[in-house]
Amino acid sequence: MKLLKLSISMLALLLFSFTTISCADGKKSEDVKKEAEAKSDDGHDHAHGEEAPAGEMDHSKMESSGMKMEKSANTAMIITHYLQLKDALVVDDAKKAAKVSGNLFKALNAFDISGFTADEQKELKDIIEDAAEHAEHIEGSPIDHQREHLVILSVDVVDLIAIAGSDTKLYQDHCPMANDNKGAIWLSANKEIQNPYMGAKMPTCGSVQKEI
Repeated sequence: MKLLKLSISMLALLLFSFTTISCADGKKSEDVKKEAEAKSDDGHDHAHGEEAPAGEMDHSKMESSGMKMEKSANTAMIITHYLQLKDALVVDDAKKAAKVSGNLFKALNAFDISGFTADEQKELKDIIEDAAEHAEHIEGSPIDHQREHLVILSVDVVDLIAIAGSDTKLYQDHCPMANDNKGAIWLSANKEIQNPYMGAKMPTCGSVQKEI
């Protein structure tokens, strides 16, 4: 009799264990099924938010970004040589100013306007032609005339950047005493005032007008 009761108890325990395992397996199967249903036929898991298929990025944004980078890169050499010219005049180095102006002249003439609109190309042609003329004059002039040509050249470079853009952080500075006290601007990569019109005589004359 005791043996029969023990057998019945063991049977009940086995049945309970089997039921528990079956419930757990059933829950797992249900979870797997739900996860499978959440996925689309192409294998993308939409249960965690939709993702744009590979290769289907916003091409208009990519093209716009690429065009902007190309235009900005187009001005890089011009800005580099302009800043070298400015630095040379800050320390009254007419010889170096003449040399870097020659490089600036070449960079201006090599400027590629093909990626711009028709209206922008027209404006850029006028700006580049005028800037190249002043750069050429600086190359063959004494320092006083170099500074006179820098007045218009600086305006031209600012106008060029307004159209083509720049990857370089620049400051537009102003000297009230330059250009026969009419005032003149110049561009600098540093916030500290270093006046190319006054040179060593008054190197800190002027103020920052704006950041470009």
